[in-house]
Amino acid sequence: MKFVHAIEGLSLWVGRAFGWCILILTLSVSYEVFVRYVLNAPTVWAFDMMIQMYGALFLMCGAYALAQDTHVRADVIYRLLPIKVQAGLDFVLYFLFFFPGILALVWFGYEIASDSWRYKEVSFNSPASIQIYFFKSLIPVAGALLMIQGLAELVRCIMAIRTGAWPERLADVKETEDLLSEADLAEIQAIHPGKN
Repeated sequence: MKFVHAIEGLSLWVGRAFGWCILILTLSVSYEVFVRYVLNAPTVWAFDMMIQMYGALFLMCGAYALAQDTHVRADVIYRLLPIKVQAGLDFVLYFLFFFPGILALVWFGYEIASDSWRYKEVSFNSPASIQIYFFKSLIPVAGALLMIQGLAELVRCIMAIRTGAWPERLADVKETEDLLSEADLAEIQAIHPGKN
C-alpha cells in the first residue's frame, strides 16, 4: 500500500496545485466582464488566458480524479457485481483501453508539444499572440501522471482480487451528495440504533 499511497499522494498534490487554476480563471473572467461591460475597455489577453487555465485544470486533474475514483462511469451493472469480479474487470479494462489510450496521449502529446516549442507557437485567437507552447507541454505530462496513477490502480485491483475488498484510498474532499448521504445515514442510525 505504500507504493499505491505514494502515487496517490503525488496525484492529490498535483490536483490540488492545479485546482488553483479555478481561482485564477474566476478572477480573470470577473475582471474581463468588469472592464468590458462597465469600462468599455475589453482586454486582448483574457480569452486566451481563460482557455489555458481551463485546459491546464482539465489536463492536470485527471490523475487526481482517477486517484479519488471520481471519473464518470456507467456502473449500473458493475456495482452489483462482487468486488473480486469488479477488480478483475477493471484490471482487464485498464490493459485493453486505459493504457493504450494514455500511451497515445503521451506519445502524440509529446509530438505536439515539441513541435509547438520548435515553432514558439502563439495563439491565433487574439491579437495578443499569447505563447501556448508552455500549455501544450502539459499534454504529455498529464498523460505520464495518468499512466503512473494507472499503475497504482492495477495494484489496487490485484489487492482487491486477492482479498475481496477494495483498499482504502487517501482521503480528500468529498462530493456534497456523499456528505449528505453519510449525514442521513448517521441520523437514521441515531434514531434507530442497529439499523444499516
